[in-house]
Amino acid sequence: MFVHRLDDETYLKLVDYNDAEELFQLVDRNRDYLRAWMPWIDMTQKVEDTKYFIESVMKKYANNDGFDAAIYHKGEVAGTIGLHQLNQSHKFTSIGYWIGEEFQGKGIVTRAVHALLEYVFDTLQFHRVEIRCATENVKSQAIPERLGFTKEGVIRDCEWLYDHYVSHVVYGMLKHEWDKKMQ
Repeated sequence: MFVHRLDDETYLKLVDYNDAEELFQLVDRNRDYLRAWMPWIDMTQKVEDTKYFIESVMKKYANNDGFDAAIYHKGEVAGTIGLHQLNQSHKFTSIGYWIGEEFQGKGIVTRAVHALLEYVFDTLQFHRVEIRCATENVKSQAIPERLGFTKEGVIRDCEWLYDHYVSHVVYGMLKHEWDKKMQ
């Protein structure tokens, strides 16, 4: 089983069925908080819905098209982070993440994104990574900004969020930028 330690209290672990109950409980506790930005909250009503999500990400991993990891902090599931659509031909991918409200403000997601950047650029030898965040989601935007991503623009009305469209800010980082940052 893949486990990547971020520090003494925090690690990433590939999502599997053993995470279903705790992951669902985290979503359920944070339903109102997460619903502001996550379009899948209303479709996650029972543990079986979380198991369906886990099945889909396990298939994604088996097809070498990315992965999702549970973020554990002090022994609890705090959220998830993943690589979406590994484009082997053009050497790019995107990172997505969410975290429970009670785990915010500890630098957990920033450390998790940093770990994925190391993997994407140093192990996979990819050229580009994107992060997209809703234009109003300033907490999510703070992560790529903190890590030195370039704010590249806005995709207008690109996501249907329950009863309205939201626009996304696109952040990008290129391998040579990462290499320079790591010197």
